[in-house]
Amino acid sequence: MTNEDIGYNSFFEEERHRLGWSDVLIARVISESRGAYRIKDTDGEYLAKVTGKQIFEASSREDYPAIGDWVTITKPDREHAVILDILPRMTLIKRRGGDRNRTNEKKENQIIATNIDVVFIVESVDRDYNLNRFERYFVIVEDSGAKPAIVLNKTDLLSPEALDEHIKQLKSRFPDIDVIATSVVSNEGLQNLKDYITYGKTYCFLGSSGVGKSSLINKLLGENTIKTGDISFYSGRGKHVTTSRQMYFLNNGGIVIDNPGMREVGMTDTGRGIDSFFEEISLLGIGCRYTDCTHMHEPDCAVINAVNSGTLDPERYQNFVNLKKEAEHYEMDKVEKKEKNRRFGKFKKTAKKELKQFGHKD
Repeated sequence: MTNEDIGYNSFFEEERHRLGWSDVLIARVISESRGAYRIKDTDGEYLAKVTGKQIFEASSREDYPAIGDWVTITKPDREHAVILDILPRMTLIKRRGGDRNRTNEKKENQIIATNIDVVFIVESVDRDYNLNRFERYFVIVEDSGAKPAIVLNKTDLLSPEALDEHIKQLKSRFPDIDVIATSVVSNEGLQNLKDYITYGKTYCFLGSSGVGKSSLINKLLGENTIKTGDISFYSGRGKHVTTSRQMYFLNNGGIVIDNPGMREVGMTDTGRGIDSFFEEISLLGIGCRYTDCTHMHEPDCAVINAVNSGTLDPERYQNFVNLKKEAEHYEMDKVEKKEKNRRFGKFKKTAKKELKQFGHKD
């Protein structure tokens, strides 16, 4: 086995050389669950942990290893390793943690995966199909630098005419994104999905619970490696059978990652991804009267004029506005948190000075 079999490429080699890590052992994170890691190198797989120094110096979740990362390591024995550093990431897919409808839930960013070449956005044709939801995923993928692709699953539930209509709808709304229609029941489209996956590239499956991500990966593996579950009869939602992120290696040399289902796809600092994915709206905005036009209420707004004239899809425009608002809200929260940390730091300094005045030691 070589590093290339695990997804290593020229990007990581150049960064490793630039950092002077050419002689250091490296491995890839292939599993991650609640701070526990499993890594793989050319010799095998190891349980791994981060150093106390990394924990102390980490300022956010992004400072910790994530599935897909290439890391430098030491191996104290045949079963365990210690992660020393993280190689620079080629791509980083993240979302805002928590449920947007629960105000008391922690909102820390959640890293989905790193160093991904293609992200398969999986939706099923029964309960989950929603064009606006696709766009949410596309924005975070666009922002990461990876390539998105659509997997429309459970097509055995549709008539051929209804399936054709779904595919036409997707290609009309997203003309530049590949669409693969699949069914693990009839095996329709599975060969197309297999052919899409190539040696040394890493593919991530994202979607809600119950859309069939794990079942599709089982088909790709040719065995029932991953435990799968049915849709809940009472809630109409998929059960969270996949509880951790796991990397799998296919016979053709492709690499796939299964992820727990996501009921919410919250925006982080994805302004770049929004502008890039909604490029036609960004280009229209050049013709607005005001350079800081929000495209929501200003006079002579070229974007609103395009909606009113029918040249811009109103549903796509409304989703753009909603995602922009959410990303801006995230930025406001981030600024507020930074200010709170600044005030707390100032408070601690003042408290230390006052304690010293009363003869207390640090």
